[in-house]
Amino acid sequence: MKLQRQLGFGVLCLALMTGAAFAQDKAAKQAEVVKSTSAALERFYKAKPDLKAAVAKAPGYGIFTTYGVSFLIGGSGGTGLVHDSKAKKNTYMNVGGASAGIQLGASQTDLLVVFKTPGAMSKFIDKGWEMSGSATASAGASGAQAGGGKGTTAMEEADTYTLTKNGLEVGLAAGVSKFWKDKDLN
Repeated sequence: MKLQRQLGFGVLCLALMTGAAFAQDKAAKQAEVVKSTSAALERFYKAKPDLKAAVAKAPGYGIFTTYGVSFLIGGSGGTGLVHDSKAKKNTYMNVGGASAGIQLGASQTDLLVVFKTPGAMSKFIDKGWEMSGSATASAGASGAQAGGGKGTTAMEEADTYTLTKNGLEVGLAAGVSKFWKDKDLN
């Protein structure tokens, strides 16, 4: 009987420690995403200062950093968040993308989505699709952009901006990106 109580107490302590470690790990990962997205947002403001006013007036914005490679077909992935300016709430998200076309490159890219309506922001968080076609010629290193991309987006109620932080990409491609809530961080 005494052994059963000791085992039960040990299991309870282990469960509490695991739960506390998970909560600390979650908070640390959230802080890491906030730090990296804040840095990305500052890079946008530096490259295009009028974005600061647009973001301040918007009901919310999404900011993501992606890493990708392409050679005829391409793939990318990354993390970020959507910030609801009214509720002062962050929704942590992941992004993955695929593309095909005449393209070649490897890059780290920051993406800023400035929502025009709260409904567009909610739709983005809940559904998360963005389809695009693009013609791109860009290069960047150490936060500098030496080019830019032009594309179309399925989201009619948001403006999107990209910065190539590191890498090189060139080509003409059609692609699709999927944004979804991070189940572990929300």
